[in-house]
Amino acid sequence: MIKSMTAYGRGRRTTEEKDITAEIKSVNSRYLDCSVKLPHRYAFLEDKIRAYIQKKGITRGKVDLYIGVDTLADTEVKISVDRAYTEGYLAALYTLRDEFHLPDDISVMRVAADRNVFTLRRAEDDEARDWEEISAVLDVAIDNFLAVRAAEGEKIEKDISAKIEFIKATAEKIADYSAEEIASYNAKLTERIKQILDDNRVTVDEGRILTEAAIYADRVAIDEELTRLSCHFGAFYDILAAGEPCGRKLDFLLQEINRETNTIGSKAQSLDIAKLVVTIKAELEKIREQIQNIE
Repeated sequence: MIKSMTAYGRGRRTTEEKDITAEIKSVNSRYLDCSVKLPHRYAFLEDKIRAYIQKKGITRGKVDLYIGVDTLADTEVKISVDRAYTEGYLAALYTLRDEFHLPDDISVMRVAADRNVFTLRRAEDDEARDWEEISAVLDVAIDNFLAVRAAEGEKIEKDISAKIEFIKATAEKIADYSAEEIASYNAKLTERIKQILDDNRVTVDEGRILTEAAIYADRVAIDEELTRLSCHFGAFYDILAAGEPCGRKLDFLLQEINRETNTIGSKAQSLDIAKLVVTIKAELEKIREQIQNIE
């Protein structure tokens, strides 16, 4: 089953100590572009969360992940001042004040607004516990997110499959029109040449008529293009059934189908075939728009 790249999932867990919320959403993107927003004290988990998302099977899309943690009770986390950073930060502020003659409004609260002034210290077992608590909520959000992706993907798959079936039926009509076009040209050519030669009392060269008809048939023949289209349709369904991320593969295959359709349109002399080619191209454009949303 294919998956949509547009989805949203949420998870939440509340204990006596913490209220943890995880939200994940995504939109179309050519590659995986993951943005993670965490409370400052949990920043050490950012890379781990990115890897965890990919491990869960999210391989494509612009993904925005937010994790919020509200502390409801005292914890053993200790907050201290990063003295080296704070000294350098204050020195830079004083330099800025003195060199540019700015008002001195340096205060404790203004300095404390820079989160880098403080450091949070916790034991290793606390970090492991933090990950255990957050990953449990993250799992719920991801499961809901993937369920939405799968449901949307199922709808997209049904839609593009119906469009491919319509295109296949239209291609079969083109094949019928093509055979009729060649037969009609042969009959018209024979009649025209016979009329001209009869008017001039010249014997008809049946071999020459057949040669001219064969030349025309070769010029407008679309058998190869129709055969390749049929193969592409089969490959389309094979990719859908593979159960793997397939957006890029389908996009490439759609380009090949469009190329064969353009060739058919350039060869055909029949107005009926030209109209059917336009119909196919319109459906291909609709499929292309849908494929852009597939992982």
